[in-house]
Amino acid sequence: MHREFPYTGILSPADASAVILTNGDGLYVMQRRDKRPGIFYPGYLGLFGGACEKGEDYNQAAVRELREELSLELTGRLEFFSQTSLGFEPFGHGRVERVFFTGTLSNDEFSNIRLGEGAGVELVEARQLLTAENVAPYDAFAIWLHCNSSR
Repeated sequence: MHREFPYTGILSPADASAVILTNGDGLYVMQRRDKRPGIFYPGYLGLFGGACEKGEDYNQAAVRELREELSLELTGRLEFFSQTSLGFEPFGHGRVERVFFTGTLSNDEFSNIRLGEGAGVELVEARQLLTAENVAPYDAFAIWLHCNSSR
């Protein structure tokens, strides 16, 4: 089955951070991405995070993105998890890095989330994320790694 790449805008890949957030029950806190044109994987589920701004390291970008997207302050509470290099050479761009961090929210913190970006916040079990067709693939791979990190 051929699936079209769900992106219609001008590609502008950049180094980025993403956060594998779980709640106290081990469910993944996922962003339902906007369906607007010009973003990667519109309408899909993805991890919260985004591109690094000039002068920011990956951890600073992750903290800023969670503040902007969820009104969460997790400075000093994120742990490095994994780093992936993505090649955009076929599109006339170079390689970009995507750094993944982990963090856990208490139930109180989750109930106080104020969505600042995206179409919604969803709590999802790992099995559902790993079998769904509407999860951003690079995030699905990071979640698979996270689920299997104790092997």
